[in-house]
Amino acid sequence: MAVNRSGKLIIIAAPSGAGKTSIIKRFLETHPNMVHSISWTTRPARPGGVDEGYYKIVDKKVFEDGISKGFFAEWAEVHGHLYGTPLAPLEEALRDGKDILLDLDVKGSLRLKDIYKDQAVTIFVMPPSIDELKRRLSARATDSLAAQALRIRNALAEIEERDKFDYCVINDELEKVCFDIEKIVLEK
Repeated sequence: MAVNRSGKLIIIAAPSGAGKTSIIKRFLETHPNMVHSISWTTRPARPGGVDEGYYKIVDKKVFEDGISKGFFAEWAEVHGHLYGTPLAPLEEALRDGKDILLDLDVKGSLRLKDIYKDQAVTIFVMPPSIDELKRRLSARATDSLAAQALRIRNALAEIEERDKFDYCVINDELEKVCFDIEKIVLEK
């Protein structure tokens, strides 16, 4: 006899350049039954299709219409652009007993934890060091120097919030951090 259970929100937050996208991509490859939440954003697409499957890029008017209609479970302005999590896919996955993986900023993560309580597991991903974070942002070469500086300033503030998360892991090696996250998810 099958046991009905509610799904969980597995929320991963990290400063820009800490490796969230790489972690989520690898995690979804090894856990194909997990649902991935697609965030909406007003920021421009990165070159090379990097955003495909991770973001729906819309103009500010469309995003603001979504806000006014209650389309988002959470939304925030981050690095000068709007980002939001559509509500309906979250509710559907949870209702169907599926776990859903989310890539969010610190504010959005904590807001969803507040809303969904024990149905949400929050994981903060730390870079190995600030120097490594700077190196990764520079190597990514998708942002101007001014944008990189803004991301570093924001990263320092985000790192101060890490103790508000259920778990904190360090992304010093992709396979290891994915294993650490898998252990957390399987516990829940």
